[in-house]
Amino acid sequence: MNRTAFLILLFAVYPLVAADKDWVPSKVVAIKGKQVEDLTIKERTYEIFEHDVKPEWGYKAPQQDNFVVIHPKKDRKNAPLYVVLHSAGHDVISCVKCTRMVGNHDIYHTPDDFYALYVDCRRNQGDWWWGGMHINDANLTKKNSGGSPTSAEKRVMDTVQWVIKKYEIDPNRVYLGGNSMGGSGTLGIGMRNGDVFAAIKANVPAGIEHVSQRMFFPPLSVPENVKLPDPPIVIDYSGQNDSWSVGHDRFAKAMNDRKYALYFYWGPFGHANNHANIEKVNDLVNSFDWLSVKKNEAYPVFANGDNNSKMPWPDVKSEKPAVSGEINAFYRWKNISDTKDKLEMSLFLVSSKELKTSFKIPEVSTADVSVRRLQNLNFKPGEAFKWAYGETKGDGKADAEGVITIPAVKVAGQTTTLTISK
Repeated sequence: MNRTAFLILLFAVYPLVAADKDWVPSKVVAIKGKQVEDLTIKERTYEIFEHDVKPEWGYKAPQQDNFVVIHPKKDRKNAPLYVVLHSAGHDVISCVKCTRMVGNHDIYHTPDDFYALYVDCRRNQGDWWWGGMHINDANLTKKNSGGSPTSAEKRVMDTVQWVIKKYEIDPNRVYLGGNSMGGSGTLGIGMRNGDVFAAIKANVPAGIEHVSQRMFFPPLSVPENVKLPDPPIVIDYSGQNDSWSVGHDRFAKAMNDRKYALYFYWGPFGHANNHANIEKVNDLVNSFDWLSVKKNEAYPVFANGDNNSKMPWPDVKSEKPAVSGEINAFYRWKNISDTKDKLEMSLFLVSSKELKTSFKIPEVSTADVSVRRLQNLNFKPGEAFKWAYGETKGDGKADAEGVITIPAVKVAGQTTTLTISK
């Protein structure tokens, strides 16, 4: 190769390498040449960013995207981060504008002491449905099916990581929420990235196909060469009279069988986004404090609970009248210790004093209890463990994933300590 050809090749390749290494979004006041109106809400500072693509995202052509960062009322290091994915009816700017009024897409509203990140997937239509798919679009399903994250998903996650680093976010308190299309993206992107998100919350997700593909839910299976991190705790609320909720029976079963933590609420509230209206139908949708979950703390997974409501899916038309229900709504826990020798956590049911609800809170509920995100006491597949729950003791073996499970645990209103050791 002569010197001229070498220099041409060098300058052709160098920008791609530099873009990857030095990817720095720029602050802007206009998007596509149009000035953005003031987005100040509750006196919280905001910044609008624009950026190009990283080569490793795999986009076929260059594009520019935007995101918005809203600061807490008082800037501080080690603050938590709330990430928002908008619906098909919004873009990143209109999504932020919704937060001016209580009741307008309440899942978009973020606590005043959090940083908030609003990402966009409308500017470039190739990113539609947050890189996922839904049952009403065969072409999108064909394009984005499979276990590999798409370019849009990689962009979202790199944006989250950039914000975490720039604003010195507490990495153990990063949360993801979304409505409709954004709810589908919340499940699909959030579940796959349990090493980033502590917990996620999906408001009337528009389809369960995205998460089913990325998590290899049945009839798929996790390939031997794929290691999925412990997923975040999932909160999902969907209306059985919402056509987008189809398949939630399969989703809930997959979550249960895989020993993934799910708090699920439903009722005939349609494709609603106003929490006050939804709570008139199911007053449990905001009963679990998902923003207190920390990624660096172990959590229990409750499966096969005997107090779970009967789901209306798949044949919702046969349910007359339509009723509200829940899965795992009343289980709670508190971590006591997590050392290399043993794990201790107390399990209990929320009390009627703590939770005012039209649902009947049971006095006792039996469930299989698994433990995920163990920090210090880890088990290899097939490794033996010992457990004690109150006065009951037993032993078992970790499953093929290294997850430990204690069957038929009776959880009551009074706290009982669960101890795990080798």
